[in-house]
Amino acid sequence: MRIIAGAFKGSRLVAPGGSNTRPTSDRVKESLFSMLDGYGVLQAANVLDLFAGSGGLGLEAMSRGAAEADFVDSASASARAVEANAQKLGIDHSTRIHSADVVSFLSSQRAPRQVMAEAQAPVYQASEGHAAEPVEVLETRSDLDDGEGRIFDLVFMDPPYPMGEDAVTQILGRLAGLLDMESIVVVERASRAPEPTMPAALEVFRSKTFGETALYFVQLRGEADESGDAAEADEPA
Repeated sequence: MRIIAGAFKGSRLVAPGGSNTRPTSDRVKESLFSMLDGYGVLQAANVLDLFAGSGGLGLEAMSRGAAEADFVDSASASARAVEANAQKLGIDHSTRIHSADVVSFLSSQRAPRQVMAEAQAPVYQASEGHAAEPVEVLETRSDLDDGEGRIFDLVFMDPPYPMGEDAVTQILGRLAGLLDMESIVVVERASRAPEPTMPAALEVFRSKTFGETALYFVQLRGEADESGDAAEADEPA
């Protein structure tokens, strides 16, 4: 496995031990990132790589201009591989590695609007002989950047092919609150599997098939898209 373009082009990546990971092929990766580059989503992006494996997709995004990335995988071997790869590339200061179940990780993340609502809620303080009065609470940017309340610009989701469709939909539903209208989620599935069922907040706007692999490009559903227009489907590559 290697980085195929950008600042770290040609760098070899450490793979996790065992046979449970399924790296995205160079052919699929090349086409995927060409499309993402066309959407203008890579530069200075905040990336989330779910079921990260070696971290190849998130690290490729950083090679091409993304600012930072979170990597999530329940396998400790994957966490070690991502850490080794980030250190090798000299970007470990811009990565966060979570050795955790994806659903548990997403459940621990509060949507930004929830954080802001809590931060903006008045705090009341009573003093002797006086009624409780609201106290101004100053909020710093670091309060929102400490693993909670962050928006992800680009999300890679490459679950094991045997994972059931209901589980995929559940993960997408939990993910929706961490996106904005410019965010893109890329879901990789087996081409023989049905298209993932989207939760109400999300929609597939493009799909592309490469032999045994299918990519689905997902975004938040806008008000103008509620008419149920069909997604753009590409011819198999």
